[in-house]
Amino acid sequence: MQSCEISGDSTDDPLSSGLRRKRQPRIVVIGAGLAGLSAAKALLESGFTDVTVLEATDRIGGRVQSVKLGHATFELGATWIHGSHGNPVYHLAEDNGLLEETTDDERSVGRISLYSKNGVAYHLTNNGQRIPKDVVEEFSDLYNEVYNLTQEFFQRGKPVNAESQNSVGVFTRDVVRKRVKADPDDTEAVKRLKLAMIQQYLKVESCESSSHSMDEVSLSEFGEWTEIPGAHHIIPCGFIKIVEILARSIPESVIQLRKPVKCIHWNQSVSKEIERVADHNSDLPEEDKGSNVFVECEDCEFIPADHVIVTVSLGVLKKRHESLFHPRLPEEKVMAIEKLGINTTDKIFLEFEEPFWSSECNSIQFVWEDEAESESLTYPEELWYKKICSFDVLYPPERYGYVLSGWICGEEALIMEKCDDETVAETCTEMLRKFTGNPNIPKPRRILRSSWGSNPNFHGSYSYTQVGSSGADVEKLAKPLPYAESSKTTPMQVMFSGEATHRKYYSTTHGAVLSGQREAAHLIEMYQDLLQ
Repeated sequence: MQSCEISGDSTDDPLSSGLRRKRQPRIVVIGAGLAGLSAAKALLESGFTDVTVLEATDRIGGRVQSVKLGHATFELGATWIHGSHGNPVYHLAEDNGLLEETTDDERSVGRISLYSKNGVAYHLTNNGQRIPKDVVEEFSDLYNEVYNLTQEFFQRGKPVNAESQNSVGVFTRDVVRKRVKADPDDTEAVKRLKLAMIQQYLKVESCESSSHSMDEVSLSEFGEWTEIPGAHHIIPCGFIKIVEILARSIPESVIQLRKPVKCIHWNQSVSKEIERVADHNSDLPEEDKGSNVFVECEDCEFIPADHVIVTVSLGVLKKRHESLFHPRLPEEKVMAIEKLGINTTDKIFLEFEEPFWSSECNSIQFVWEDEAESESLTYPEELWYKKICSFDVLYPPERYGYVLSGWICGEEALIMEKCDDETVAETCTEMLRKFTGNPNIPKPRRILRSSWGSNPNFHGSYSYTQVGSSGADVEKLAKPLPYAESSKTTPMQVMFSGEATHRKYYSTTHGAVLSGQREAAHLIEMYQDLLQ
């Protein structure tokens, strides 16, 4: 049986005698992703000396995962720097020369970012036909016009009617469908193609939002997400370089890998348990018994702390909040966790010996003609592949080889994750043959794919405002414990960071970085006299 250990270098309440003795507070950061590393970096650079980062996996980076195959680097997680003006991730990349090899084609200003703006998207039907370019352009203009309408409900305070069910997907599908059917200039055949394209565009939107379906995304809140001005950039040498830059100034001893956390005992809730364990640990200093927070690790070590910054994903909070915190979280915070949304967006990279696509093709978009009148984007388990919305062409080929990057989201992504590589590669090849009308497309020489949904350290890709939630829930998620208005004990014992805690920039890497810096700033302000 494993014996529990208690780290013995903690101190008293940081706002009582310890602070008067100019003692450094002990700060534990849970998670070594962008938020955790940004918080730790800011704390250390401000003069804090007792900072520990606990990371459950064997690597840093969190939902940034760059994989090098041959000479190319592929992103299983974060791929783009979204916007440049005031974006801390962009400035880190630019200041450190990470964008020097980024081509003009890898600086996209479009709303839906491909790997290249070079060339055109091929919209293909399951009957092996390419939808004419003029039909695609007409539909795209209409869809984007309606998309802009979805932003106005929040930005202009427009009331949401009952028919939309406060859903981006329901509203978009209904408005676009009515306009397509009412167009007097289109033939019935063209109308049917455009109706089928609605579902394909919503699948792309779902992958971008990391939702199972756009039906689950709140219409009234959709416009609060804020886009930073400037182009979207790809980092050719890998997004992981941003992670490495953040970690560069953090001593190796600060970050403990393979150190999963079992429970955060806050508000001195574990004092009696600690005293019981301490009976078997004569080395435990007396003052540790009264620490405000103890982080209980899976290896049975208890780490005392004055402040803990929790950066785990919203998916982990949804799965584990009942057991991860003792005492349990306040009902207000639990409701915020349950209301806000997170799901899975996965990538499927297929490498081919030679390209079967034309040189002008930058993506293959799958349009199922039998979905022209569909209301739902949920499929039986055996038809999971129908949720794959597209394959982007990685560009330039001199860097990546001949590689396609497929996108799938929601419950069907979880089903894909359960399949083996051979099954996924074969299924994708059959889809490509079907939609291109080319039965001779060979199977890919190599496949690489992500699995964010089934990974117990993430349980999803990134967050969104689900129907029934609002930006206020994001604020509640970010609110530190114990609540200052209801407690006379040490404030900010447990703090929350991560992309899901940023009201305007949720789902983004810059949102994660800024949230980590935000929590660090709270502590820097709290201890400014000590740090001077």
